[in-house]
This record gives sequence, C-alpha cells and structure tokens, in this order.
Amino acid sequence: MTHTALGAPAERREGRQKVSGAARYAAEQPVPGRAHAWPVPATIARGRVTGVDTTAALALPGVLAVLTPDDAPRLAESDDATLAVLQDPHVPHRGWCVALAVAETLETARAAARAVRVTYAGEPHDAEFTEDHPRAYEPEQVSSGPARVEHGDPEAAFAAAPVRVDTTYRVPPLHNHPLEPHATTAQWTGDRLTVHTSSQGGTTARSVLAQLFALPEERITVVSEHVGGGFGAKGTPRPDLVLAAMAARHTGCPVTLAQARRDMPTVVGHRAPTVQRLRLGASTDGRLTALLHEVSTYTSHVREFVEYAAVVSRVMYATPALRSSHRVVALDVPSNSWMRAPGEAPGMYALESAVDELADVLGMDPVELRVRNDPDREPAGGAPFSSRHLVDCLREGARRFGWDGRDRRPGARRDGPLLIGTGVAAATYPVKVSPSTACARALPDGGFVVQVNAADIGTGARTVLAQVAADALGVPLDRVRTDVGNSDLPPAPLAGDSSGTASWGWAVHQACTELTARLARHTRPLPDEGIEVRADTTGRADADSPYARHAFGAHFAEVTVDTITGETRVRRLLGVYAAGRILNARTARSQFVGAMVMGLGMALTEHSTLDSAFGDFPEADLAGYHVPTHADVPDIEAHWIDEEDPHLNPMGSKGIGEIGIVGTAAALGNAVHHATGIRLRELPLTPDRILTALLSEG
Repeated sequence: MTHTALGAPAERREGRQKVSGAARYAAEQPVPGRAHAWPVPATIARGRVTGVDTTAALALPGVLAVLTPDDAPRLAESDDATLAVLQDPHVPHRGWCVALAVAETLETARAAARAVRVTYAGEPHDAEFTEDHPRAYEPEQVSSGPARVEHGDPEAAFAAAPVRVDTTYRVPPLHNHPLEPHATTAQWTGDRLTVHTSSQGGTTARSVLAQLFALPEERITVVSEHVGGGFGAKGTPRPDLVLAAMAARHTGCPVTLAQARRDMPTVVGHRAPTVQRLRLGASTDGRLTALLHEVSTYTSHVREFVEYAAVVSRVMYATPALRSSHRVVALDVPSNSWMRAPGEAPGMYALESAVDELADVLGMDPVELRVRNDPDREPAGGAPFSSRHLVDCLREGARRFGWDGRDRRPGARRDGPLLIGTGVAAATYPVKVSPSTACARALPDGGFVVQVNAADIGTGARTVLAQVAADALGVPLDRVRTDVGNSDLPPAPLAGDSSGTASWGWAVHQACTELTARLARHTRPLPDEGIEVRADTTGRADADSPYARHAFGAHFAEVTVDTITGETRVRRLLGVYAAGRILNARTARSQFVGAMVMGLGMALTEHSTLDSAFGDFPEADLAGYHVPTHADVPDIEAHWIDEEDPHLNPMGSKGIGEIGIVGTAAALGNAVHHATGIRLRELPLTPDRILTALLSEG
C-alpha cells in the first residue's frame, strides 16, 4: 500500500462518532455531581442595576446559588470587555448578563433565573443606525489594515468618467446560529481548572482564562474535542466560558452553561449592518478609471469591531483612482464581531452587484467586464500576487455553466408565471497564516502520532492534518493518528480567517519532515516511548511576504422569480475556485458547498432587525431568523482549478472555509435582476420586496 497523497478524498475520521451519537460535545460531558447555570439577561438598553432580589429564586428546591454583580467572583481586567460579566452594575446593552442562577438541574436553573427580580436605573440610549449619524467617525484600523486607502484623485476621476455608476447597497444585521450553541462545562480541582467548551481556539481560551482568573496557564486545561459549528462566533471566548468557570468556583461543583438560542443574538456577536456606496467610473470600452467604495456601519460601546467591507476593493480590479474607506458609529447595541468571511462577504456583495450594474450600462457581458479589469498587481499596495487565477475561474465557470448561450436581455426568459435569470460574481479571500507548534512521534509498532491543539469545527481538520503528516512521513494514512482539541497539546492558533489548516499544517509538516530525517539516522530499534520531534513555525509562518496572497473564485447562479408570489427559487449554483493545492477533495467540496449555502441564505432568507427602541433583535430564534433548509438548496456544484503557488506554506494550500460565501449573494442578486429587470439593492431578496417591486414596475 502506498502512502496517501494530499488531495485524496479521505473520509473524515470522526464522522462515524458524530452520526452515531458517540461524539461528546461541551454540554454533554458525563461529570459526576454536575450543576447547571442559566443567565439572567438585562431588559434595558442602557443604565445600571440598582437591585437584584434573589429570594424567590433561592427558595426553589435544588437551587445552589444566584450570582450577582455584588457577590460574583472578581476577575482581573481583560483585553476583551465583553467578558467582564457580573463585575459591576453597569448595563451596556440589552441582553447583558446581570445575574446567574445555578441549580442541580437545567430546568431548575432556568426557573430560578426567571424568578430573579432585577431593578434598574435606565439611561437614555442610542441604538438608531444611520449612515449619516452625527457621531460617526473614521477608525484607525479595520482588521489588519488602515480604515482608508486612497490613491489617485478618485473624485475627479469619477466626475470625468464617460460612464458612471453611483449606487448604494445595504446588508442587514446577520447572526451566527451554529447547530451547537455556545456551551461550557467547567470544573475546579483545587486551584486547577478544566473546561470543556465549544470553541474555535482552545489555546486562546486558556490564555484568556489564565488572565481573568490570575492563574498560570499550566493549571488550566481547555478541551474542545468536537465543535458543532462556529462560523466566527466561537473564534474568541464568549461569556459562557467565563460564567461557567465563575459558577464552578463559587459553588465548588462542576457547572455546565449552554447558551439559550434566543439569547445568542445579543451575547455571541453578529455581523453589523453595512451601508455601502459604490461609485464606478469607466471608459466606453469598460476600463475602470475610478472606484470609490465607502462603507458605513456600527460598533458597540463595549468593544470596537468594524465590518471591514471596503477592503475587497483594494484587491479586485485595476484602476488608476481608488478610494476604500470606512466610517463607524458606536451605539448602545450588543457587540458585533466575526461572522463567516467578515468584511469580504458583505463587501463583495456590494462591489460585484455594482460591477454588474456597470456591465448593464456599458452593454457588456459581465464576465468580460471582470476579465478586462483584472490587475497584474494588487491595486491598493502594488505588490505582485503570489498567484491569481480569477480569470481562469471565470472562464471555467462560464464553460461549465453554459454562460455563453444565455440571452443577455433582462426579463427575456419566462416559464408561465416564472421569470428566469442568470448571474455571475467574482470572489476573493486573503491567505492568512499564523505561527503554530506541533509534535510528531514515531512508535515502535510502526505507527505515528501527531499532536497539535487544532480545533476541528466540522471541517475535517483531524483528517487533513493526518494526510499532511502521512505525505511528509511517506507512510499510509492509516498509520497516522491525530490528536487535536486539547490545550495540553502543543499550542496552536484558532480556527478562523480560513487560516487554520495552513497554520497547523505547516507545523505538522515541519515536525514530520524533521522526524523522517531523524529516523533515517536512527539504526537501532525504537525505544518504548518512541521518538518525538517538536516543531515551531514562529519566525517563518509570520514572516512578511513581498507577495499579495489571496484565493479567488467565481460564482454562477440561475434563479426563478414567481411573478404571483414574489418567491425566488435557486435552480443552479456553481462555484469554481483557485485556492492553491486542495488537500482533501471530499472535505474541500463540503466546505465550498456549505459556504455557498450560507451565501444563499444571506441573499434570500437571512436578516435581523435592530429594534432601536429596545436595542435588541426581535428575530431571536430559528423561527424568526430564517436559514436555508433542504428545500431551499439545489444541487450545488463546487469545482476548483489546479493552482501551484510556492509562496504560501509547505503544502501550497490556501484557506477555503470562507471564500464560498463571498460572491454568492451577489451572483444570486444579479440573477434576480436578469430575471426581472429590476435592481434590488437591499438584502435579503424576500418575496415581499420582490413582489412590491414587480407590482410597481407593472
């Protein structure tokens, strides 16, 4: 048997455990004597707690404690103010935890939380987001770059352009709703803390707990063996982790806190709404002469996070005059945070919709317009691309989709009451990588163990890392075991920014390569404990690169729009990606398809409403916040081109977890326009909006 090469469609190693129910998640740990905790959320938008009456709650049989700002364990200061729960009476937004009930059973904890009576001194609040808010400001940074990038004279270039598009697109608040809610089981043994938590980064969680509870990191173990989805919301610790540890310390018994789904919109982060003005200037032959992408959004007073939607305009198209800028206003709202493809997902929806509008004005095929403006260097900084095969993705996608045979005229295809349209959009996502450590051990029985504190959030990380190891060791895949999801393992960065596999895989590859060389020099039988090599990619994985490193893709969509009901149905959805070397064909396709489904939801069903009177979201569960179901999803196709890029990591891979969502919403929106001839510029494209537009046109 030959060793398994990277790229093979190996089955996920934990798959059988998950489908059989054997996989244990954070709230399912069989810990003897475990209690349960239930938070009490604030019911005001801003103010302070003036009193907490716990009498009725503590009178319930089985209630162990009710923690309040007066008696909860004190925490050290944190860099993340969203974790400073029960430390003072201040209420920064509705839903903020103001008390925590702990009881012997989940049902009793919930009943106790409802029996707590909290009084407040309310203060005037502002939860009204407008793009011209008087307190809006330009932040210093967004993500890892400046809030504004500008070259040339964008205003003058746009004014002088013979062809112009000036349009505004709106994306509403969006929420992560992983199947497994945020949950933690915490247990103290003396001064040692063990937590099982649903987290995208156990190493980060351990560091935060050590800081908050003033403990050495070696006294804390964070286990995240199985994670039922994260999508960014579990990238950094959330209040459930801290509250469970506080309750366990206060009561002296293990405590599980599973966040109620109806409370998740306020406590685990969300995608803030964006208002995006796009101004595109072009010559009559379709060459861009100006691109202005200006974004307005909000953040909370607790912690600044800016949805960096305009950064995509710094990457996508060649233009001599560019402005990419952001303005943000701090409101009395729940803290926004990472949601799958933050920045890129809403930003590419607006940019690619505007490019489609420009193609209409020019009378040019939208694929050819994108090809014509493909840059040879990154527009914002001028760095050469390590690889850029967007044109190849567009060409291959058009071939597979049958794009050349379409009638360009909007509203030209009809099947009874159904209007039929097709659309296209490009996609991009940056290549990111962080330093990681990993261990590789050769055992006397001929097997190998690879250890790294990676988080398998449903992406198949265990399997892919085993493939990386087997390939570097030159052995069959079944001889490699992968240990992940425990902070006692070699530390590793979190699973986020589509950087997990690239970061962990680099360390695994290095450890296995060094182990192979060491074994070649070893002529005696292996000792009982085997031979181990530890690798650390610090200084290489985080070294500056002279290249602009990005993944690219193209999305094609066909939809029907019902002229009677206004309902949009997706008939076809196809994506083609250039994402370096694909490490596992099976898990990669799953990630691409899953992200495209999320993009479908962003386009057609998902939205939330910020109630400015209460500073909260009425869509507090999956009955009010609509994610796509099986009936909404067609047979999605995901393909990729063979891309070799020597400037990334030893595997030659790019992140693939998020690029599938980027561009999907724009492709669907462009298809709806092609079907109807009506340009809708606010997501989601729900039946009421479409039907209203159809009736007004009729």
